[in-house]
Formats: sequence, C-alpha cells, structure tokens
Amino acid sequence: MNKTQDYYDVLGVSRGASQKEIRQAYRRLARKYHPDVNPGDKAAEERFKAISEAHNVISDAEKRKQYDQFGRAYQHAQQSGQWQGGGFEDFLRTVAAGGGGVTFGGSFADIFGDIFGRTGGGSTVTARRGGPRTPQRGEDIEHELEIPFEEAMSGAEKTISLTLSDRCQDCNGVGGKTTPCSACGGTGVAKGGGGFLNISTPCPQCQGTGDQITARCSRCGGSGEVMRSRRIRVKIPPGVDTGRRILLRGEGAAGAHGGPAGNLILRAKVGSHPTFQRRDDDILIETPVKFTEAALGAEIDVPSVWGNAKLKIPAGTKNGQTLRLRGMGVPKMGSNERGDQLVRVSIAMPPKLSQRQRELLEEFSEEWTENPRAEPKR
Repeated sequence: MNKTQDYYDVLGVSRGASQKEIRQAYRRLARKYHPDVNPGDKAAEERFKAISEAHNVISDAEKRKQYDQFGRAYQHAQQSGQWQGGGFEDFLRTVAAGGGGVTFGGSFADIFGDIFGRTGGGSTVTARRGGPRTPQRGEDIEHELEIPFEEAMSGAEKTISLTLSDRCQDCNGVGGKTTPCSACGGTGVAKGGGGFLNISTPCPQCQGTGDQITARCSRCGGSGEVMRSRRIRVKIPPGVDTGRRILLRGEGAAGAHGGPAGNLILRAKVGSHPTFQRRDDDILIETPVKFTEAALGAEIDVPSVWGNAKLKIPAGTKNGQTLRLRGMGVPKMGSNERGDQLVRVSIAMPPKLSQRQRELLEEFSEEWTENPRAEPKR
C-alpha cells in the first residue's frame, strides 16, 4: 500500500462515513480483490491487503479517532502517549460526580434517559448498547444475480455459486483471540457514580464489547470477515425484472455468539434478447409485412416469448402501426395474468420486380388516381 494513501480513499468513503457505509465499501472491494477470486494476481493481492488494513483501522471507533487526529502516524502517537481520549463520556462522568461547577434541574436526567435509555427507576442512565457476548443476528448481504431473459419470463429454479463476505468463524467476527477487558472486567460498561446521576457508558477501552483482542486472527487478518464460496438453490419467479429483490432467509452472514444468520438479498439483473424488448409487462417486437398483405389484409405467423402466434393484419395497415396480441406478454408477478405483445409493422418492398410484377403494378398505378401528397380537403 502507498504509505501516503489515505485509508478513507482506499475504501472510497468520505471521512464522515457511517460504520454501515464502511462495512459495505469493504465488502464490495473485498469481493472484487480477494485472492480466492483472483488467483495468482499479485496486484489484486496487494490491493486486498491495503483494503483490509484500512478497514481494520477505521472500522474500530478508537483507532479511527486516533487516525483522524494523527493520520498515518496514529500508531506512533498512541505508543508515545500523545493520544488523549476523552470527550462526551468524560463530560458525563464529571456531571455524575457533581464536578466542574455544572448543575442542572431535575429534567436533565429525563433528557439523558431519552438519549441513552433507562435500566431502572430513579435517575439511572445507561448507554444503548448490546452487552458483551450477546447473541447477534448476522448482517444481510446483497448480491447481484444475472438472469437470462428466457428464465425471467418463465421462471426457473437453479443452483448458483457465490463468493460472499461472511463473518469469520475462527474469531466469531471479532478479529482475533480475546480476553475479558481489564478496564471493565468484561461488563462492557464504564461506570461513574456520585451526584444525582448514576452514569453507565460504553467502556472506552473495549468499545462496549467486554473483550480485548490479544492476538490477531490468522484466518481473517484481524478484519473479522472472510470470503466464503457457497452453492445456493434459488427460485426465480416468472416475470421478475431488473432491480427486483429476491430474499433468501438465513443465507446471509453468520450470526455472532449463537445469533441467527442474516438474509441474502439477490438483486435481479435481467439480460437482453435479440428479438424481444420488454416494457413493463408488455413485450415489443417489430415484424416485416409485405405491402400487399398490409393493403389487402392477411393473417401471419409472428414469434412470441411463448412460441409462434397468429397475428391478423387488417386491410389498409400503415407502416409503423402497432398491433396487439393480448395475453402474450410478461407474466404479472403475484397473479395468473400476462401482459400483451405489441407488434410494430414494417412494410416490406420486393427487392427486385419481375416483368409480370412490374406490369401489374403499372396497371395498379393507373387505377390509383388519388394524390397522397395533396393537402386534405376542408
């Protein structure tokens, strides 16, 4: 990784990005550059290492604070003692102890209760945060699923192979071996007492998890996530269109501490077709018609998604006119109905006239006395 490259730039997120945005950016890039997906590609391997390093820092609240203050020198600043924590949590502890000359009316505890949530009677306030080792549901994973045009029309059931980012099972998504936090004793909260408030805030040392990482996980490199290849059975409903989401419950990221797995959300991307064009629930095609068929009327065969169909050409049909085949379009999801097929007529002329054809057309021309270019009578 370029030593001057910013971690936020590596992941392609803004400095004010939320943890969800950071996770999503990491997963998107990890899927693209993971060594399992790019075997033998050294450039992709180096890029993946850079992505993992950036994610390891700015996905951790404490490391991110230090990085935002000191940049790439944050590790040296931490080791040399220049980093000083503090902020709103220290302010709460000062208020709880009645220090700093700060006093408030009785409604202040109610305000803090609305912010953090209550755990009991009186003025006790605690942070809204899951306790350490609490079962956590796995995150939902989104993935694009390419669907051939024909399968989108008729529906299908197929097995697909996906390589997805998932919680590392070796470290349970933590990033390494852990031991109970020495600052909070594994409770995940740092308590302060005194005054009229009893404040419980997330422990600044373990960020409320109750654990300290003692050794980086060798499998995920400390990121807490790994790429996992899976074969999944998917049922594609008839009529699915691009952008439609197919939900597979329990096929997402693994849960933590015994929690359930998340869901896999497949975003459909339907392929194109050389003959048929889709417009909502209708199918559009263009078909050539002999000028004699258009003039005299005829019944012709035209292709449809469901096989050949008979189309009646009314006498006097004009070039570019659109005719309709009802019920020959796209299945309407959630019902037994289908849209229509719209057929745009293209008048075809003979590429070369025989002597007899020329004679007949000359006779016809003599009989056709109207001038089609004349202005209509009012």
